[in-house]
Amino acid sequence: MEVIKQLRQREIRDLLGQRPIRTQQELASALRDRGFRATQATISRDVAELGLIKSNRDGVQSYVVPARVAEAETTGEERLRALLHDLPVEVREAGLMLVLKTLPGSAHAIAAALDRTRWQEIVGSIAGDDTVFVAFADRMSMQRVRGRLLSLGSQRSG
Repeated sequence: MEVIKQLRQREIRDLLGQRPIRTQQELASALRDRGFRATQATISRDVAELGLIKSNRDGVQSYVVPARVAEAETTGEERLRALLHDLPVEVREAGLMLVLKTLPGSAHAIAAALDRTRWQEIVGSIAGDDTVFVAFADRMSMQRVRGRLLSLGSQRSG
């Protein structure tokens, strides 16, 4: 599965290098034309993981792969630090889960960065539009990760 994801993301970078793509729907359509089937959620995660931004290209606002992403954000923790620094994030505890509330459209990027950290304490995560749920096997693991998250960025906790 990881291989398919890598191939799809390589294809996305290739497509963006060839022509302007303005929306995730256009990106999904272009991928289908090249034999890749992906849901809206998958495309959204790919956009977040690749750090795609919109820039003026040929007079059109379209997705581009920023050069700094490949150089500056090489690890999941570095990506997570950048996101937590740039976005308002509220961290709350709920049972053996941390609930991270952020801006609409930002949760997938945070969850993808968390997944890339490969922190052993995390059992799994799931993201909506503005909320990330992070599950833990025990309270001590949850507290360690909560502390790391709070130290990586300046967020409100509750």
